[in-house]
Amino acid sequence: MELDPLILSRIQFAFVVSFHAIFPVFTIGLASYIAVLEGLSYKTKNPVWITLSSFWTKVFAVVFGMGVVSGIVMSFQFGTNWSNFAQASANFLGPMLSYEVITAFFLEAAFLGVLLFGRDRVPPGVHLFAAIMVATGTFISAFWILSANSWMQTPAGTVLRDGVFHVTSWTEAIFNPSFQYRFTHKVIASFLTGGFVVAGVSAWYLLKGREVEANRKALSMCLWLLLILAPAQLVVGDFHGINTLEHQPAKVSAMEGNWETSRNVPLLLFAIPDQENQTNLFEIGIPGLASLILTHDWNGEVPGLKEVSVEEQPPVAIVFWSFRVMVGLGLLMILFAFIGLVLRAGDRYWHSRWFLQGMRFMSITPFIAVLAGWFVTEIGRAPWLVYGMMTQAEAVTPSLTGGMALFTLIGYVVVYSLVFSAGLYYLMRVLYVGLEDNYDDEPDESDRPMRPLSASHVPFEMDEYSKSNPARQGDH
Repeated sequence: MELDPLILSRIQFAFVVSFHAIFPVFTIGLASYIAVLEGLSYKTKNPVWITLSSFWTKVFAVVFGMGVVSGIVMSFQFGTNWSNFAQASANFLGPMLSYEVITAFFLEAAFLGVLLFGRDRVPPGVHLFAAIMVATGTFISAFWILSANSWMQTPAGTVLRDGVFHVTSWTEAIFNPSFQYRFTHKVIASFLTGGFVVAGVSAWYLLKGREVEANRKALSMCLWLLLILAPAQLVVGDFHGINTLEHQPAKVSAMEGNWETSRNVPLLLFAIPDQENQTNLFEIGIPGLASLILTHDWNGEVPGLKEVSVEEQPPVAIVFWSFRVMVGLGLLMILFAFIGLVLRAGDRYWHSRWFLQGMRFMSITPFIAVLAGWFVTEIGRAPWLVYGMMTQAEAVTPSLTGGMALFTLIGYVVVYSLVFSAGLYYLMRVLYVGLEDNYDDEPDESDRPMRPLSASHVPFEMDEYSKSNPARQGDH
């Protein structure tokens, strides 16, 4: 069997990016939450806010470290697997990635150490400023990365001459037609991820009766946030879908499983796309709803996949079902946010065990939704790498063999599995220790941490507190 280097390179990049994506989408939201906690602590001097901020800063340190490790190799793949694309897009993507390093990475690097290690070593105002700067850095980083990705989806401000993209307008290229929708959608997704994780962890602690006051406050804050942002994400997603219909109609057709250009198109709740025969099997849908959502008209026209050649159609089944997973989980998030509002009567939201158990489950759903949305975005663009201008086949490294691609793919899977396992174990240790171990004493210069993961103050082995606490040992 001949190994296809294109398919293997696509799988490899999809694996690496998908693995990496779950970390920044969490740290963006978590960094802003920590900044809010630091602000409340600075204003009120309430030790509860310091306790929460100290704990979630530890979590941030671990997740940030895993994000750096998992993301550092992504840019290398442009040269190893996609050298034609790297050469063709260098005039635009080269500066874009450099801008991220100069404006975002340097900002985060300058203040991350103060945030992680500076409590009780710098004035509270400086520590608050560091938290704000780290949160700002995550937004700036997201700005440049999503601008570059959006340009690949809806290229603008560039021309392709002799196989090389030349920038004609930096403003049009950076603020390309889909950027504002994609950036807003991703930022809200980051806040939802951070909100549901904090809410889920707080619910778990409340079920165990641990640090009730602090975790009750954390859960309450997150439920207010989710009540606003979960429905807002639905609205932003609607605008994003309309923009995608205008610029990438084939992707929308795949999302809807719509083969024929027609009006009064149903919203398919279930179907089995048969791309070979250009039809669906076992359709179950709501008449006219897809037309209403996409065109705001029950009789609106929705393009069909048959408008483009089979060679230019994306893999329909993956896009179709990924879109439904994302939307289904989004609706579930809205449901839990409104349940939380109802349970506020009589303060039932923090002692209703069934709701707290549900929030524990919901803490993983944003990651699944983000990955599903990422699959829709990236797989729905196929076979284009730069939409309408450069295909994936044109972008792959010419000298790359199937064997080489398979070898590196296996290597990434093995290494990333080890990194994820170790990082997840370490993160679970931080969560297990909880809010109780939080900078109670003055710092000792001899104990100054030397790297980000050290900010967690939790060794891989069982800490002395757990060894000496029978209740903790029982939890094992």
